Amino acid sequence: MTLHLSQDPDADALLSSDPLALLLGMLLDQQIPMEKAFKGPHVLLTRLGSLDAATIASYDPVAFAELVATPPAVHRFPGSMAKRLQDLCGALVEQYDGRAEGVWEGAADGAEVLARLEALPGFGKQKAQIFLALLGKQRGVRPRGWREAAGAYGEDGALRSVADVTSPQTLLQVRAYKQSVKAAAKAAKG
Repeated sequence: MTLHLSQDPDADALLSSDPLALLLGMLLDQQIPMEKAFKGPHVLLTRLGSLDAATIASYDPVAFAELVATPPAVHRFPGSMAKRLQDLCGALVEQYDGRAEGVWEGAADGAEVLARLEALPGFGKQKAQIFLALLGKQRGVRPRGWREAAGAYGEDGALRSVADVTSPQTLLQVRAYKQSVKAAAKAAKG
């Protein structure tokens, strides 16, 4: 199944075939439009020539920050996100031999995958739950209890997050849901 997270055919093909690209895209998915975040790994691939956790982790931090900041920047906060990308890749090298899929492969259940995701740099509980839901709903990674571990993001038919984006139409529906949640929170503040 081809993902449609960046709404760019080349970037989506990379996300669909490369677990590291998908994990990096999820890391980048904050404070920028989802499509830009998930296009980021393809931009990095183009600039680096390959997408490899060990290469990213060991890249000179100043040079890597410049690479991330080069227009068009990979993220609106290129310096901090370059560090987060390198930290994530470093953790993958140390704990999973540089293999992003090692985070979920061999896990006993959804709770274990969630715990592994939460232990990664840049992944809090919500981001980990969303990524677990994305793995289950669109990548076929469905260890026992994955929906429960993913919380509301794992619900079948939900349109809450990137886990539910399968087309331009569902992107608009997810975006509308997020806007309604923000509006409700703002109204509750008074």
